[in-house]
Amino acid sequence: MIVIAHVSDIHVDLERRSADRTRAVMRYLEDLPYDLAAVLVTGDIADHATPDEYAVVRELLTSRHPLLVCPGNHDDRAVLRKVLLSEETGTRPYAPVNQVFRGEGFVIALCDSSVPGRDEGHLEDETIGWLDAVLDATPREVPVLVGFHHPPVPLHLPYVDGIRQFGEERLSALADRHPHLTAFLAGHAHTAAATTFAGRPLLVAPGVVSTIRLPWERPGTHPHVHLDQPPALAFHVLGEDGRVTTHYRTVMV
Repeated sequence: MIVIAHVSDIHVDLERRSADRTRAVMRYLEDLPYDLAAVLVTGDIADHATPDEYAVVRELLTSRHPLLVCPGNHDDRAVLRKVLLSEETGTRPYAPVNQVFRGEGFVIALCDSSVPGRDEGHLEDETIGWLDAVLDATPREVPVLVGFHHPPVPLHLPYVDGIRQFGEERLSALADRHPHLTAFLAGHAHTAAATTFAGRPLLVAPGVVSTIRLPWERPGTHPHVHLDQPPALAFHVLGEDGRVTTHYRTVMV
């Protein structure tokens, strides 16, 4: 049984609240009596994308489990790469930040759906090509989970849907060529959600820093987000039959 923790939208700033919520989630994962196959953090990692924020994130995300991250619309590729990942930015500091993890019996490909300077998402041709190569290099009997920040379909949340991932037909065409692409994982929406895309499950992690109010939960002038709901995360379980089962958990701060 392969168990993957999925965390998203921690929005760490230099205030105590975001750090405390992220720390509570990571402490919960560290205290599990089970070694996770991986921990994924799907974007909106630093709220203002400053070096100081990423330095705090680096301390908060320390884990005994393998950890992968991808940027969201609040992140800065160059600063994330340099401060959080300790990578040289080289001559292309704003190249997509894509990461692959090859575990025992599974592969995770985290794609950078961020668009520098904008809130909506899009997978650059470079990222599509990279993902195609990852899938080509993976035997057909090995399931591949593909993650990114922006969901590529509407979730019936007007604000989020307006800044979702666009150009999704290219990703759908890629999925058609690779039947071992098992599921898509996303964040961005600050709510636990499940739907389908390209004939696969699309599993959305809840937000750590806040929870969005669904349109039918938001009467009058109530703000878009709950700040008093506890942080939450997802566990994706990959069974021997190749099916993905997702469980959602809240964490006390």
